[in-house]
Amino acid sequence: MARIELLDLAHSYKPAPKSESDYALRPLNISWRDGGAYALLGPSGCGKTTLLNVMSGLLHPSQGRVLFDGRDVTGLPPRQRNIAQVFQFPVIYDTMTVFENLAFPLRNRGIKEPEVRSRVHEIAEILELSGDLKRRASGLSAEAKQTVSLGRGLVRKDVAAVLFDEPLTVIDPHLKWLLRRKLKRIHQQLKLSLVYVTHDQVEAMTFADEVVVMFDGQVVQSGTPQELFEAPAHTFVGYFIGSPGMNLLPCQLDGDGVRIAEHRLQLAPEQAAKLKGAGQKLTLGIRPEFVRCARAQVPGSVPVAVASIDDLGTHKILTGQFAGQTLKAKLEEHEAPAGDRVWLQFPPQHTLFYADDRRCA
Repeated sequence: MARIELLDLAHSYKPAPKSESDYALRPLNISWRDGGAYALLGPSGCGKTTLLNVMSGLLHPSQGRVLFDGRDVTGLPPRQRNIAQVFQFPVIYDTMTVFENLAFPLRNRGIKEPEVRSRVHEIAEILELSGDLKRRASGLSAEAKQTVSLGRGLVRKDVAAVLFDEPLTVIDPHLKWLLRRKLKRIHQQLKLSLVYVTHDQVEAMTFADEVVVMFDGQVVQSGTPQELFEAPAHTFVGYFIGSPGMNLLPCQLDGDGVRIAEHRLQLAPEQAAKLKGAGQKLTLGIRPEFVRCARAQVPGSVPVAVASIDDLGTHKILTGQFAGQTLKAKLEEHEAPAGDRVWLQFPPQHTLFYADDRRCA
């Protein structure tokens, strides 16, 4: 296990990058503690796999350094970095038994056979593969093969870190949940350093202690799931995390308040002060969970034309139109606004503001 540091790291697949758009991975600095569970979260093409491959040594970065426990490993190949990597599709030997597949990484490093058997049985028990150890891998289901692949990445005790590149993409949704639980338990038991790449926010938020959100080749926020939900540092984080995502409404500073089209909202003096000179493009952000529904017009409320109300069993999602923008509110099951018009409030403690997509207040 290792503390991982990425210093001024960037990568371009072009031989002579000239602008930011030429970089698949823009300059970043990250430090991950020994034994932590981390997730790299973002849409396809945002740079997640590029970053993972630079860490593993499959890619040499265009600039910057990779440090494991303070040791510069930037120029070392994957084998010398002592990294285990689990890919999207199972990497196993079909002609071998499950036991032989799990034992292979250990035997390949000259581990003595009694220790090999002990470790294989330990990992097999955690992954619930004990009953399959004598079976040939060719006869396993796709889910079982990926479980074996996960086990091959976890079986070594001496790894600096285990890197997962969307390992559950091809797995049945119910089995995904079971495997995530197993990975969480493995992390708690073995205290391995784990880095998990995914585009699925549920996978990231349920697996990791800290989530690194990437967008357009850059890290836009790193934090706990609660921090990312309650205080998104970038409009992309607000939009990408949550179901539905954060409401984002363009607005303009108007004295000690903001104006959204013809509607004006009063701000607290300290919040208005932060917005002055913050940037050209101002955006109000509030999560649907924090929007409040009023029976009649009250100070601070805005009129919304109801487009639909979706009953999801435990709650309702109201979708409406306000100032030419779509606005969503999460309502309690008993809340049932009458008519095609409602008044919605934005509680000040949950209303955030962004200047040029970065949080400023």
